[in-house]
Amino acid sequence: MTPDDDGLWDDLLTAARAAREHAYAPYSRFGVGAAALADDGRLVTGCNVENAGYGVTLCAECGLVSQLHITGGGRLTHFACVGGALPGPAHPVMPCGRCRQLLWENGGADLVVLTPSGPRPMTEVLPDAFGPEDLEV
Repeated sequence: MTPDDDGLWDDLLTAARAAREHAYAPYSRFGVGAAALADDGRLVTGCNVENAGYGVTLCAECGLVSQLHITGGGRLTHFACVGGALPGPAHPVMPCGRCRQLLWENGGADLVVLTPSGPRPMTEVLPDAFGPEDLEV
């Protein structure tokens, strides 16, 4: 899969929906799946994993970024996330604020995110983002 493929977003949505099938969401019954393309062409995915201690629930993006690093690192170039009540269909959803920061850290300004209103660069998804360059002294 390359960013020039006409079916890139369809491929990412298909992979995100497949990842959602593995979601562990016994409390909210809202399954989330995420898929992204890395700069070396790898496809990485993740799903949400809830916990009875709600604050330690893992978003799908957390699993995706973990898979990115455990399979070789690199940068994310294209990202899609789907969610919906289980059982049922999944539709594109926006990452939460914490996950937008996580995506910025691992994809930066050039990462393109499929939002419910269409593809958007991270500079629109998280304007005036805080990143590693802000920590340089």
